[in-house]
Amino acid sequence: MNKEIYSLIENYMISCMEDSAHDKEHVYRVLYNALAIAKTEKDVDYDVLIGACLLHDVGRKEQFENPKLCHAMVGGEKAEKFLGENGFAADYIVKVKHCIQTHRFRQSNQPQSIEAKILFDADKLDVVGAVGIARTLVYKGAVAEPLYSVCADGTVSDGEGDANPSFFQEYKYKLEHLYSKFYTKKGTQMAKERQQAAVDFYNSLYHEVQVSYKNGKDELGKIVE
Repeated sequence: MNKEIYSLIENYMISCMEDSAHDKEHVYRVLYNALAIAKTEKDVDYDVLIGACLLHDVGRKEQFENPKLCHAMVGGEKAEKFLGENGFAADYIVKVKHCIQTHRFRQSNQPQSIEAKILFDADKLDVVGAVGIARTLVYKGAVAEPLYSVCADGTVSDGEGDANPSFFQEYKYKLEHLYSKFYTKKGTQMAKERQQAAVDFYNSLYHEVQVSYKNGKDELGKIVE
């Protein structure tokens, strides 16, 4: 891929990025993670990989405006249209579209090509560890969701089994379980290296709010009768 083509795709990507948790810097981190993983794999088509990494989240705006939409599916369609209008080969477009439409964490429509598997892993690396925690908090703030839920008895829920969305609920439902979901050996290794930072943050935050509620309610009970 020459610089002119890279810049063409990059500029289109930048024009689509409006979500602070899925901004252009997220895209660059995914691209750089993907290149690190690709070095350990065979027969990687770097043109497909780079194009797919740059375009993988161009459907985020549509999903943010309508949560019923899947940004991966919308993004694949948008990428297909953009690449087609700019003269890219049909085979290239099909491969990039497959990568984009299979990069989301779900049971169906899983990645098949090595480029798609690398993109999947590279994107998930930006959800694990300290960066993943930070991005989740930014996103939760953007959609006005709380850090945690309070149980009927007044204690702080750890997020396990919560029906209402919160940071703790997201951690227990998704973030805690990502580390065994990677396709590549390198991606798995990189994820494991980041895991403890996320575990420590969650445990520290839960401990702090739990103690605050318990001690605070006890003290308040002594004063307010």
